[in-house]
Amino acid sequence: MKTYKYKIGKQSNTIRLGNLLDDMWQVHAYFHKWQRQRYKDGLPYANYNAMSAHLTDLKQTTHPHWNALPSQAIQAELERIDNAYQRFFNKRGGKPHIKPRHKFKSITLKQTGYKLTNNRITLTFRKWDKGKWRFDKVPYTFHKHRQWHGTLKRITIKRDSCGDYWLYITTTYTDFKPLPTTGESVGADFGMKDAYLTLSTGEKIQHPQPLKASLNQLRTLNKAVRRKVKGSNNWWRAVRELARFYRKVANQRKDWHWKLATDLCRRFDTIATETLNLDGMKRLWGRKVSDLAFYQFVEILKYKCQKHKREFFQVGQWTATSKPCSDCGHHNENLSLSDRQWTCPECGSHHDRDVNAAINILRAACGPSVEQM
Repeated sequence: MKTYKYKIGKQSNTIRLGNLLDDMWQVHAYFHKWQRQRYKDGLPYANYNAMSAHLTDLKQTTHPHWNALPSQAIQAELERIDNAYQRFFNKRGGKPHIKPRHKFKSITLKQTGYKLTNNRITLTFRKWDKGKWRFDKVPYTFHKHRQWHGTLKRITIKRDSCGDYWLYITTTYTDFKPLPTTGESVGADFGMKDAYLTLSTGEKIQHPQPLKASLNQLRTLNKAVRRKVKGSNNWWRAVRELARFYRKVANQRKDWHWKLATDLCRRFDTIATETLNLDGMKRLWGRKVSDLAFYQFVEILKYKCQKHKREFFQVGQWTATSKPCSDCGHHNENLSLSDRQWTCPECGSHHDRDVNAAINILRAACGPSVEQM
């Protein structure tokens, strides 16, 4: 599956997209409350089929205005609710909760309810006219900066925190051209002091830290928000400006991650990294861990390795990588976090802490503690 993202331009009829999201939030909130009430009444969980049958009754009785909503969008929302409860029952996720109205941001259409032509998407709405429901087709223009490929499976319309609308087109496209093989392997050690990524080849890669570089601007925008009367037009204008700033920083970080992942896949056939306790790191270092975004980079690297037929390994969290000597295997139990350079007391080899860890990560990629992706 491959997803393409396009921005929907500002048009006079985009207000209908906002109204559609608000109406879909009512469906979202109703069925969550309905499931909770069933639980209080001692009734069993109602799965997707039961929710669909209940929805049909609601359209005929107390909620006839829901007939104006796209049926496929409602079905997709019921599937999301059912999947959330199934994950909760299987202990793979937390208890589902009702999203606030302003955080309900997307709808999905799978087969019907839309038509794509060049850089225009036509959505099919329904409206009550002269005693019966009629179809109302509304066109929207989006910035088609590249052509999508493959068989179209579904589209998603999403509103971000800046108030802009985006079109996501998901296709089944498998005609990728893998990169040529190099026969090289590398281990990568994540760090927060000397370098963001230290490779077993000795190379150290620094992170640009876009949030840290923009803290003065962030401080100015937050002051501007605090000086406005909450809820006023100027307050909303300042909030949108702050949201656009955060979006810019996130895009800078993600762009750098994509370029780094592509570079690693071009140079190496096998890539091994370590598994980190990110929750514990956030409690210790907070904002810096979020700015470095280790998890986001690993997910991008996994996708790139799958796309270009590269092998990707993750060493287990409790695998010793820093203390063992990469030459003789001696464990230096006296090594502390502040020791960036050390000499092995057994063989006398001098090590850079991060390079030694990267070499051990690559060697551990053949052991039982590895999770292959």
